[in-house]
Amino acid sequence: MSSSLSVYLLDLNATHALVGSRDDALLEIVRERFADDLARADDWFDTEIERGAPTACEALRAVVYGGPFSTDQEHAFQYAYAYKRLCGLTGSFLDNSAFCPYRGDWLAMVDAGLRALGIDAVSVEDFDFADLPGGLPYTYTPGCGEWTYEQCVKALEQFEETKRRGHVPLLERAVAEAVEDVLGWLRQAGGRPGFGVVGFRS
Repeated sequence: MSSSLSVYLLDLNATHALVGSRDDALLEIVRERFADDLARADDWFDTEIERGAPTACEALRAVVYGGPFSTDQEHAFQYAYAYKRLCGLTGSFLDNSAFCPYRGDWLAMVDAGLRALGIDAVSVEDFDFADLPGGLPYTYTPGCGEWTYEQCVKALEQFEETKRRGHVPLLERAVAEAVEDVLGWLRQAGGRPGFGVVGFRS
């Protein structure tokens, strides 16, 4: 079974503030912009919805209103996908070609490549876990993680230090391409104070 990352550049504080904002105009925009996606999601998860999971629209409203959330842990995935849609609305999608799709321990392999370059301020494996804002319920899938502006700047500094020392190792080609994707994310976030990177694994 394969997985993939969806990665966004966005204003982290502004995006966190959408959770519990009770912004009906925002809800309407998301419903219009993602109408086809919401319908496809309900078709895909029709069995779970029949068992009591919220629809995609119901989950979206709960996230924007800060609840109420289902008490059934098995339904929590819908709220994470709703938050992903908010990130997709407000953020810029970043190139994820080296991570879509991937199998096995690919994220750990890329992290090993980053560490070989002296970069440990960020980790792509962060996106494999559930680190959702605003008290959103825990769910394993989709995974979610974020890198702050400060972490991105630090990671770029670490890479520059490795280059200055002249100890840049040769990486296996696929890993090197993935690291280039990551460096691209870091450069975009590192040039915009207050912005950061949010990634979703599904």
